[in-house]
Amino acid sequence: MQYATLKEECRQLFPLIGSGRFVTAPVVTEDGMPIQDPLVLKETNAAKGLAVHHQDNNNSSRIAPNSLQKVTDKIVVQWLLTLHQIGLDVVRTDRSLVFYEKQENLSKLWDVLAVYAWVDKDVGYGQGMCDLCSPMIILLNDEADAFWCFERLMRRLRGNFRCTESSVGVTAQLNELASVTQVIDPKLHNHLELLGGGDYLFAFRMLMVLFRREFSFCDSLYLWEMMWALEYDPDLFLMYEMPESASEKAVGSKGKSKSIRQCGKYEREFLKSGSKDASQSPLPISVFLVASVLKDKSTKLLQEARGLDDVVKILNDITGNLDAKKACNGAMKLHKKYLRKAKKP
Repeated sequence: MQYATLKEECRQLFPLIGSGRFVTAPVVTEDGMPIQDPLVLKETNAAKGLAVHHQDNNNSSRIAPNSLQKVTDKIVVQWLLTLHQIGLDVVRTDRSLVFYEKQENLSKLWDVLAVYAWVDKDVGYGQGMCDLCSPMIILLNDEADAFWCFERLMRRLRGNFRCTESSVGVTAQLNELASVTQVIDPKLHNHLELLGGGDYLFAFRMLMVLFRREFSFCDSLYLWEMMWALEYDPDLFLMYEMPESASEKAVGSKGKSKSIRQCGKYEREFLKSGSKDASQSPLPISVFLVASVLKDKSTKLLQEARGLDDVVKILNDITGNLDAKKACNGAMKLHKKYLRKAKKP
């Protein structure tokens, strides 16, 4: 019901929402002037039978594009500017899958992303969200269910899409990847640094969209489940979030032992290493998954990479050819190795 309300709010601003169609051409200029693009006009007319002029009773500046009136609400303009980019990404997402041969499924993906961009005005839409949303559309028949699953996923990952001129949203994870590689494979780390890849930006995409493009569709979903199953434990997170004195009182030695038994394998290894407080919270398992991929290709990288272009090419060649189970096993082994080596003075 709530999704239907949000979608209707978006439809009032732009009539193609929920029409079974979508746009790949720009709708407005950056200053809010409607773009009289023939493709946009054709799709809009098909959606409503005429070029729509919607005026919000509470804000006269909220007028649908392709009217003769300028859109002056900056929030609406910003949202409208994203719609064609969403459309361009939609038609490129998982196109090898039969599911997206149907226009209605492409449109459903566009609708969900358009509504999310309107709801999360702080982050809006970023390239890569299509890859994260697509599995929800494919696996869940109900569009509202797909939206809320995607919204929940974005609560974990929205920080990945916070980019500025000086940094990208996954900068912290890239720095952690550099630290991990330096510990577990210093020779490879030094080689990458010599090539100018010490910032590990070549791994940006893997972390940004959780390996959707490096693994097959089914393997990437297997990987997601494994990642979250390895990390998640409510009792453990409760212990992290509580002040130290309160956590000791609430959990106690018996309770703490129970929490260790209940947590996933990844978290259990972290606790065994002697870390117990939030300031020492474990690195994301995704960092060790990337490290596992780099370790698997380390010989090729050391022998053949003579520049960053070579690094990118070698990593791009693995797209769709990785094995999720092998990567998970490799990540867990590297995690143990890292904890063991990191403890040494």
